[in-house]
Amino acid sequence: MMARALTPIRILAADDHPVLREGIAALIARQPDMSLVAEAASAQEAISQYRSVRPDVTLMDIQMPEGSGINAIVDIRSEFPAARIIVLTTYSGDVLASRALKAGACAYLLKGAVRKELIETIRQVHAGARRIDPDVAVALASHLNDGGLSARESEVLTLVAAGKSNKVIAAHLGLTEETIKGYLKSILGKLGANDRTHAVTLAHRRGIIELDSL
Repeated sequence: MMARALTPIRILAADDHPVLREGIAALIARQPDMSLVAEAASAQEAISQYRSVRPDVTLMDIQMPEGSGINAIVDIRSEFPAARIIVLTTYSGDVLASRALKAGACAYLLKGAVRKELIETIRQVHAGARRIDPDVAVALASHLNDGGLSARESEVLTLVAAGKSNKVIAAHLGLTEETIKGYLKSILGKLGANDRTHAVTLAHRRGIIELDSL
C-alpha cells in the first residue's frame, strides 16, 4: 500500500525587507514538508493575506509599514484564535517580547538565528509547541519582577528621546517642570539608569520606546 502524501506546512512570511523574504523562501523551498503560500510587506497586507490563504504558520516582523507586527498579531488572533504566529525580529528587548507573546505569538525568534533555527521552529510551532530565543528568555526572566514604566513615564521618556527639554515636555503634557523632574527621577530609578541619555538607551534596548518612530 502506498504511503499517504505528506501535506506541507503552509506558511505566510510578513516582512518589509524583500531580501529577508527571499532568504526565507529559499530555506522553505528546500523543505519537503513546507510550502510558502504567501508574502506580505506591511502589517495590513499581512492581515489581508492571512484572511485570504489561512496559513498554518505565519512569520511576522515587528517593525513594518502600516502598523506594527504586534498589532497585526492582535488583529489576526482576534479573528482567528487558532493562528500560529512566529515573530521574527532584530529586537531582543524583554518588553517588546512580552508584548508580542501577550498578543498571541507562539514563538519569538531573532533574525540572526533564522538560518539555523527557523525551520525547526516552524515545525515545533505547527505541532503546537512554543519557543522563545534563549537570550530573550534570559532578558524576560531578569526583569520578571520589575514594576515597569507607567504609560505617562513612557510618554515622558519618548519625548526625552526626541530631544525635548523638561520645559517643552511640561508644556506639551500640560504639567509643571517639577512634575516632569519627578517622572524622570522615577524613570531613572526603575531602569537603573545614570542619566536621561542612559535611560533612553536602556528603554530602547528593552523595547519600552521605539526610536525609529521619532
